[in-house]
Amino acid sequence: MARVDSRAQFRRNWFSGTGGRAWGMYRKNTYLFIYYLIQFCGHSWIFTNMTVRFFSFGEDSMVDTFYAIGLVMRVCQSISLLELLHICVGIEPNHLLPRFLQLTERIIILFVVITSQEEVQEKYVVCVLFIFWNLLDMVRYTYSMLSVIGISYAVLTWLSQTLWMPIYPLCVLAEAFAIYQSLPYFESSGTYCTKLPFDLAIYFPYVLKMYLMMLFIGMYFTYSHLYSERRDVLQGFPVKKKKV
Repeated sequence: MARVDSRAQFRRNWFSGTGGRAWGMYRKNTYLFIYYLIQFCGHSWIFTNMTVRFFSFGEDSMVDTFYAIGLVMRVCQSISLLELLHICVGIEPNHLLPRFLQLTERIIILFVVITSQEEVQEKYVVCVLFIFWNLLDMVRYTYSMLSVIGISYAVLTWLSQTLWMPIYPLCVLAEAFAIYQSLPYFESSGTYCTKLPFDLAIYFPYVLKMYLMMLFIGMYFTYSHLYSERRDVLQGFPVKKKKV
């Protein structure tokens, strides 16, 4: 009888107390670890592929960067939209708006500007963008993946909170240059231009020019947020701890 009571008490404690919360935390961390690992592997493959191709073929490899790794890059960036869901449901402790701005920048540049115009896919700026994106993401996903399992390295923490400072503005400049280079092709092809009732029309090159201004406004907001986050994370740096 005592054994039955103890089992019933265990079940009550599990479903209403710390046991259930611990199991939920374990599942959440397992899911996040797998997600970060997938992203890290994808971006590492892209960066390694680009590096090997450059040393093998030189500048010629930059022209067909999109044809060689564009599919994997699109898959990685599409999967990254899950991060907005992570923030909304509370399993990832980030602010929604800055992450939304960063993701929409890449989605618009990759899918709208580059993918839709074959002439833009052969530009050097595509290779430069992919290098910047992958440098940031390899460090960020490595840091996030280890943090989920309780491992923290001072050097990696500092790098993840510092590398974006020079590279993120360069990313935005490269994105703006990609838009600038795409404008003549959008003007000549009429891609995404739409006629509306009452003799109205959406001329997509004008939309891109408006987005150029929004891109730099968003950069200021995102940079300010990331700098504030960096200050909070690195407060009391260096951090010397390793938890397994």
